Amino acid sequence: MAVMVTYLLDTNILVHLIRGKAVGVAIDRHFNLRAGLNRCVISVVTVGEMHSLARKWKWGVKKLETLQSVLDELVWIDINHPAILTAYGELDHLSNRAGRPMGKNDVWIAATVSVSGATLLTTDGDFDHLHPVSLNRIRVDKSTGDPLP
Repeated sequence: MAVMVTYLLDTNILVHLIRGKAVGVAIDRHFNLRAGLNRCVISVVTVGEMHSLARKWKWGVKKLETLQSVLDELVWIDINHPAILTAYGELDHLSNRAGRPMGKNDVWIAATVSVSGATLLTTDGDFDHLHPVSLNRIRVDKSTGDPLP
């Protein structure tokens, strides 16, 4: 029997999926992201980051249409929720106390993952110190799209 998993996609995962190159295809395949079995969500923070990156990288009309199409397929989790706001304060404090200060957008994403119960998919180690105590995360190799141990 198949098990449904809810993945919260970090911004770097979304970038790979939109680019549609080998790494994005591998990530999609490994986690069945577009197959419909697994539900994908994102933080609204990622939406803002994606619009910023699209401008920074001077994406053309076609890539912007792809971005909007992918964003339309995903469920957005608003950070304006008391539990997420509380988790933000806790995780930011915990990270600083552990000597692992995080970028503020990553703290918002971590708080969203922590409260939602989803599993974070990411290619970077920014969340390593929070796993598995404060959140669930799967780290993906940014060169191959394969899950890392």
